[in-house]
Amino acid sequence: MAVPLRHELKFFISPIQYQVLSRTLRATLHPDPHGDEKNQYHIRSLYFDTYNDSALYDKINGTADRDKYRIRIYNFSDSIIRLECKSKYRDLISKRSVGISRDLAEQLISADPTGLDTTASGLVSDVFREMRTNLLHPVVIVDYLREAWLHPAEEVRITFDMQLRSGVGSIDLFNPRLPTVPPFDHDEIILEVKYNQVLPPYIEGLLTWALRDGAARSAISKYVWCRRFEFKDF
Repeated sequence: MAVPLRHELKFFISPIQYQVLSRTLRATLHPDPHGDEKNQYHIRSLYFDTYNDSALYDKINGTADRDKYRIRIYNFSDSIIRLECKSKYRDLISKRSVGISRDLAEQLISADPTGLDTTASGLVSDVFREMRTNLLHPVVIVDYLREAWLHPAEEVRITFDMQLRSGVGSIDLFNPRLPTVPPFDHDEIILEVKYNQVLPPYIEGLLTWALRDGAARSAISKYVWCRRFEFKDF
């Protein structure tokens, strides 16, 4: 089955721009059903990379087609565990995702490919291949708080990602007390806008109005930012 391709726009925005846009979207879009009373939830991802850090350097070098593998949990709970592959094709993105058990997650975290070749999941099979051929292994934990707003037209999804933190030196995904550090010099907020083919004009107008003081589109990678401490010249 073909994985749908979507557009993704990313911006660094100020706290004031966030407040204005969040209030505007609250009156026009639908809250994420997974959010709390503030329409927010916590995301923790454990990202994987190859022996030569191909995902990291593909992103830094602007490689047109690239993949990133991760395991993701929500609100520090193991009740929902997703194995995901986010792919970039020129200016479009896609995401494959499958629910996995805690036992399988622990096996993947240990970079053990034993038995993964017999799975019925194409995504798990891809992870098996990458572990065998490119020594795919976990490298960094990425934490943040997300606020999300939805609209059915073009499956628009607008998110604010805040309080980004890196679990430097640890892959202890299920530890809620894991020490983390912020990779940003300031408490930046990341705005992401995802849609299928065309961003509805009235939503584009809301964004343009709310960001009228300036917010340049940027190729932001939370994964790359959270690995900055590993490299002196980052």
